[in-house]
Amino acid sequence: MSENQQANKFALSGDAMQAAEQEGQGTLKEHFQELRKRLLYCFIVVAVAFFIIATCFAESLVQLISVPVKAKGIEFIYVGLAEALTAQLQVSFIAAMMVSSPFIFYQIWGFIEPALYDNEKKALLVFMGCSVLLFLTGICFGYGVVFLSAITFFVYTGAGIATPMLSISQYVGFMFTFVLSFGIVFEMPIVTYVLCRIGIVTPDQLSAMRKYIILCIFVFAAFLTPPDVLSQVLMALPMIILYEIGIVVAKLTCGKKTTAEA
Repeated sequence: MSENQQANKFALSGDAMQAAEQEGQGTLKEHFQELRKRLLYCFIVVAVAFFIIATCFAESLVQLISVPVKAKGIEFIYVGLAEALTAQLQVSFIAAMMVSSPFIFYQIWGFIEPALYDNEKKALLVFMGCSVLLFLTGICFGYGVVFLSAITFFVYTGAGIATPMLSISQYVGFMFTFVLSFGIVFEMPIVTYVLCRIGIVTPDQLSAMRKYIILCIFVFAAFLTPPDVLSQVLMALPMIILYEIGIVVAKLTCGKKTTAEA
């Protein structure tokens, strides 16, 4: 091959590399533009939902979440001029996020769906569905079982000592933090599955660490729940059960993966 032919070959290779680099930069720029557009759509939908709920339904929502407490003879107070308004805005924002969540999930799916194969699309849909179901189950369990039981416990222990009165903003903040914690905790099987799937841990290692994990679960529950044994146990027991479920799921799925790779 002559020097001219070699020079032409290198020039063509350089042009091809430059074209590929420009195409990659263009594709990356398009992805960022698409992401920005979808985030803007989500922000607009949440803002509109928040405005409508805060204007029309905020007071009714605060009254609704106050029913279990008022039914036990507890009165709400506010000690700051803006405290009642702050509580209504907190409730309105959380409600707006819940109402907008289907649209937000749709935008997330629309962004990542073009990059997935058909089998990956099905797997991701199942994964997202299980994640949402576990999260909602945790919220319902946290509110309907643990939170209401904790209120009953505190009212019973304080009876005859003082008149119970709660700050409305503190109640709203505590309730949603408490319930959200249960929603996140119920994602434990998903987290266990992901850790095993990407190879960070194995099901056998999770089984071997069981006694240490159970100890950590009770410590974690003690930090998240009020200082009463009932709430701590009601959080720790589901976490232990979910941990065991995660091990079983990891053994089934990761075992199949290992067999297929072998």
